[in-house]
Amino acid sequence: MPTTIWLPAPDQPDSVPAPGSVLPAWAMDRIRAEYTHRPDTPAAPLLKIRIQDTALGMDARASCTTYADCPTGEAPVLLAELHPDALPTPSDALSTAANEMPGAMENGWPGFFHRAHRLLPANGLLLLATRQRRDAGILTDPLGSLVAGARTAGFRYLQHIVIAHAHPADDRLVPSPPADADPGVLHSDLIVLAPIHPA
Repeated sequence: MPTTIWLPAPDQPDSVPAPGSVLPAWAMDRIRAEYTHRPDTPAAPLLKIRIQDTALGMDARASCTTYADCPTGEAPVLLAELHPDALPTPSDALSTAANEMPGAMENGWPGFFHRAHRLLPANGLLLLATRQRRDAGILTDPLGSLVAGARTAGFRYLQHIVIAHAHPADDRLVPSPPADADPGVLHSDLIVLAPIHPA
């Protein structure tokens, strides 16, 4: 997996995410700068959804923020902030049974990825922002399951970005983890995916 590390600028005043958010404000600014402004095209709208659970009706409970200081006709960038409590556990299956047809009517992550795929055109992007959590005292990494579920729905993996929860001070980094993060979690993850559509 190609991986990039993002750090806040030395003069960044607040490197901690707002309560209930996965990403700090400086990371949101960088996402807008790097993923909504593409060469030779107008800026794309950024839609940020905050997902707190994956129970039936999850879309209705997800909060949405639109950053639309640009033409709405452009292919959107969809950023899904996934609360750690809503992440699949190692025992969760993201795929459907062999005799079932996966699709947008499913519950949980499989359905979410299929609905996101239908929403985005070929030149759109899906960004997944999340972080690890502790299960039975052990930090678990959900990225493999999430990427597998996205690929099943028709997405192509592009990049993994590590967003450090720390701020520079002289020649070192001082940890500044989110208040609601599990102990030992000092970064969030941003996965960049592109929908694959038949030509």
